[in-house]
Amino acid sequence: ARGGAQQDRFIDGAQRFSTALADRLGEAVVTSAPVRQIAQDADGVTVRGDGGAVRARRVIVAVPPALAGRIDYTPALPPARDALTQRMPMGSTTKLFAFYDAPFWRSDGRSGESVSSRGPLSFTFDNSAPDGPPYCLLGFAVGAAARALSTQPQAERRRAVVAHLVRLFGPRAGDPIDFVEQDWSAEPWTRGCPVGALGPGGWTQFGDALRRPVGRLHWAGTETARVWTGYLEGALEAGDRAAREALAAL
Repeated sequence: ARGGAQQDRFIDGAQRFSTALADRLGEAVVTSAPVRQIAQDADGVTVRGDGGAVRARRVIVAVPPALAGRIDYTPALPPARDALTQRMPMGSTTKLFAFYDAPFWRSDGRSGESVSSRGPLSFTFDNSAPDGPPYCLLGFAVGAAARALSTQPQAERRRAVVAHLVRLFGPRAGDPIDFVEQDWSAEPWTRGCPVGALGPGGWTQFGDALRRPVGRLHWAGTETARVWTGYLEGALEAGDRAAREALAAL
């Protein structure tokens, strides 16, 4: 998708970007320790989670508003911020990969990219390794199609997706050598993808609370980005902005 948001990708996977940054920070990065409570007082902030407690002067919360709202805050969040977290659910997206022993769509003169108005897939890409194999068609089920797909048994989900690929790319798409799916709505630390979305009236009534600091708390994450919301670029922009806010307040 040249010139668009999906133009580039990480060959080793997008997580490699995060792990490379974490490697530079060493033991300062603590994982598998979800935060349960954030308590502010006159001198600082105490963050409590499954990994223990941390004391700080400022805290940046960089999870989606829907998840941030599940943390216990002392004192309680202002009404506008709390109302925003209740009105910004995550989107519904499932990412599905069908692997093949050869990129047959290329020999047919096709790019592997498609947009479809008949589900379950809304769009597809050629997601093969740069030098292949493996060869892969990647599809996204989004919105109502993703929610409907998630209610079906795994075998039915595969059947429906492969049938859609056959409609798009012909009978050779009907025999993948492997099939992988990722339903972000089922992930406890995302609850959806790619981004939280405010419903009618949400922006006009509560949008000002999206980035506004609450005492010693600052808000980051791609949902708070001014540009590229929902993308890695948005997450970077938001993180830079929140870091500058916190440092300026020290």
